[in-house]
Amino acid sequence: MTYLVNGRSFPEEPAPGQCLRTFLRSLGHHGVKKGCDAGDCGACTVWLDGAPVHSCITPAFRADGREVTTIEGLGTPGDLHPVQRRFRDAPGFQCGFCTAGMIMTSAAFTDAQKADLPRALKGNLCRCTGYRAIEDAVNGVVGVESAAPGRAVGRSVGAPAAEDVVTGRAEFTMDTRMDGMLHLKVLRSPHAHARIVSVDRSAALAVPGVRKVYTWEDVPRRRFTTAIHTDHLVDPDDTRILDDTVRFVGQRVVAVLADTVGAAEEGCRKVVVEYEVLPAVFDPLEAMAEGAPQLHGSDDPFVRDPVHNVLLELHTHIGDVEAGFAEADVIHEGTYFSPRVQHAHLETHGSIAWTEDGRLNVRTSSQSPSIAKVKLAYLFALRPDQLRVFCKRVGGGFGGKQEVISEDLAALAALDTGRPVCFEYTREEEFTTASPRHPMTLTVRLGAKADGTLTAFQVRNVANTGAYGNHGGETLYAGGAAVMIYRCPNKKYDAFSVYTNTVPSGALRGYGMTQPAFAVESAMDELARALHLDPLALRRRNIVRPGDPLVALHDGPDDVAFGEDSLAKCLDLVEEALARTADRPPPGPGWLVGTGVASSLHETAPPTDHVSEAWVTLGDDLVYELAVGTVEFGEGTSTAHVQIAAGQLGTTPSRIRLVQSDTDRTGFDTGAFASAGLFVSGNAVLRAADAVRDRVLEYAAAYTGVHLVLCSLDDEEVVCGDRRVPLAELVASARARGIRFTAARKAYGSPRSVTSNTQGFRVAVHPVTGEIRVLHSVQAADAAVVVNPAQVRGQVEGGVAQGIGFALTEDHHVDGNGVMVNPNLRNYRIPTYADVPRTDVLLVASTDSAGPLRSKGMAECCINPVAPALANAVHDATGVRFRSLPLTPDRIWGRLAARQSVATGPVS
Repeated sequence: MTYLVNGRSFPEEPAPGQCLRTFLRSLGHHGVKKGCDAGDCGACTVWLDGAPVHSCITPAFRADGREVTTIEGLGTPGDLHPVQRRFRDAPGFQCGFCTAGMIMTSAAFTDAQKADLPRALKGNLCRCTGYRAIEDAVNGVVGVESAAPGRAVGRSVGAPAAEDVVTGRAEFTMDTRMDGMLHLKVLRSPHAHARIVSVDRSAALAVPGVRKVYTWEDVPRRRFTTAIHTDHLVDPDDTRILDDTVRFVGQRVVAVLADTVGAAEEGCRKVVVEYEVLPAVFDPLEAMAEGAPQLHGSDDPFVRDPVHNVLLELHTHIGDVEAGFAEADVIHEGTYFSPRVQHAHLETHGSIAWTEDGRLNVRTSSQSPSIAKVKLAYLFALRPDQLRVFCKRVGGGFGGKQEVISEDLAALAALDTGRPVCFEYTREEEFTTASPRHPMTLTVRLGAKADGTLTAFQVRNVANTGAYGNHGGETLYAGGAAVMIYRCPNKKYDAFSVYTNTVPSGALRGYGMTQPAFAVESAMDELARALHLDPLALRRRNIVRPGDPLVALHDGPDDVAFGEDSLAKCLDLVEEALARTADRPPPGPGWLVGTGVASSLHETAPPTDHVSEAWVTLGDDLVYELAVGTVEFGEGTSTAHVQIAAGQLGTTPSRIRLVQSDTDRTGFDTGAFASAGLFVSGNAVLRAADAVRDRVLEYAAAYTGVHLVLCSLDDEEVVCGDRRVPLAELVASARARGIRFTAARKAYGSPRSVTSNTQGFRVAVHPVTGEIRVLHSVQAADAAVVVNPAQVRGQVEGGVAQGIGFALTEDHHVDGNGVMVNPNLRNYRIPTYADVPRTDVLLVASTDSAGPLRSKGMAECCINPVAPALANAVHDATGVRFRSLPLTPDRIWGRLAARQSVATGPVS
């Protein structure tokens, strides 16, 4: 067979049954991505004779004798295809993992397809952008701006890697080939709870190509937590690399290492495991009951109450809630449920590990290589200098990669064999074994005077942490912030993180606040209606104001700065925006129309220690090298860091060379989560850039004899009074004297600031089909000083889109045996282009932030008010309150039909 790929002939023979995607990647065309291997996401789209196809479901032999075009063949940096140029200039991407497929699909559009993008893009998914940026790119809307020297901040500067992303040359984790690479696959438990009696690996070792079979007896017997925080003590050490007890369906049992993925998978099928099946429990309330099966013994000191499967419980109060309820004119109480949902980042988890010169190297898809290194060093008893962990570009995260869940087995096998090892998750493994959002059941009880003044505020939260603790404790603490948003003298928060025999829960955008926000903001709407008050008026009466203590879990001092009434401004902007579209018609006759609003507050860094170190060095080529440990996975910190450095150094982004996310080449960085990539790491970048600027100016003042206050940087020159000295001259002079212009600076996640968001929806609900259509979506956000307007808008739009999925379509279905029954993108249903409305993003410019240049991160907080605003709008339209998510058409129709049946009586 002969294959013509991007104009080049390959006399290669694919393996029997091999798909075109894996075949093209074996030829080095890494722009062809894997997102699903089921034809659902479109990340693997290529052209066959000019027509786009999903290469993951196209047999490789069908390309024999035909012309194949991948993203690499469409255009190159410096010679972009027009559609690549449009995606660069919109910009039409965030993490960029879906971008090659999006471009290959849209570059083949006819005019008719461009006019019907909901249909034309139905086969391409994006989890980051919210699709508006992609629509802009397809339509040629330019959003990227240039920046004059020292004027980068506040401009929509393009991403440093933009041309590499749109041409498929940006390297993601798996975009590499290494000689002698072995592949690791895992046999996973079919039981929700069992003890491993024996493992027979003989048949697996007899499979051609199988090299090793690892069981719990072959790994270090060290407990650890997969969760990533600077202080590991805030998370429970209740996990082992491989264990002799399994606690959820899908838990690792055996790891098989082989020459090929196919051989490793066959080896897994040949392993014979004898289990002693144990009683299991899947509901957290049942798990807390007397006599329930126990998941973890008392030998784990972190577990609060092993008898009742309670990992951690919180009990805190301010004032006297019972007295507050006694003085209330109206009391509302309701129980609200948020289900387990998945991150669905299009790049699955994966790591490649190898040894070189006595050191372990791990290339991984992680939000925190620095802490991954700490954990691996602990697990395998390595000194820090014996280990390097680094990331290339990461294809989405949303908190799902704030864990160590692929690195440990890859490292184990590489250390054992001395050969490179690749461990890449399938999409099904993502759904069944990676850590989703915690299901939470929250009971909210509110008391208020007739005028709407809150007298009592009580929340009880039961969170399902799954089989292992991971982020179970920290998300419980974070959820307490939901009671921070309203003033009330009497507050009580009781919360429980409970073990069950289900997939372990973890960190997901919003981090423990999204679920309580749904409950509290729904309850506030219900309280307003009970008081016959406008829901916005009730919120305005009770929201915290500058000078109020941000009382959540205690009334002691904290490190949070809160100086402006931004939340009230957000409420005003959303109310005004919704009023402007009040006459927008429904889709047709019979539709019910309603409006809903919800708000949230978010602290701009986690309460646990967060540390970042940045290095800036002026090179002989007059390019500033900026080294920072933060990972880029679509949150835009790379662009923001370059802008901040360029602004402080009086230059343009083109003269900043970014080095990032590599423990050999950057300082320690806790990681990119909780919006700390801008708030903390951005401060480190600013301080390091300031330090280098000051050193250059001090040298220039001494060099020219001009007072320091008269010296300033102006791109490639230093202005010293009325003289302009070329920067190259100063660098050469300093170099001759052995002086380098370089500096390292650290920043910490304290003091912290608060950002606020208000979401508004106008929706139409069809009472017969249960369908919801969004007529208007608007979010106002306290973005403070905006570093990059296009990126801020994109983060909010992406957060709203993810929130819509959380509210309307996404549900991690687990059956009565603990098995997830919809472990693929087709049945899980993240939003497509057709599902996501255009959201008006309105920014409030506050100046009370402790972030770099008074900025605030926007990636995390924007999701929190989306689900309650939708639920409130649906109630306003239908008169029926939905307290459980998601709001699927069948549930809506069922409740509306039941109400109609009650109203009309039985039909005879």
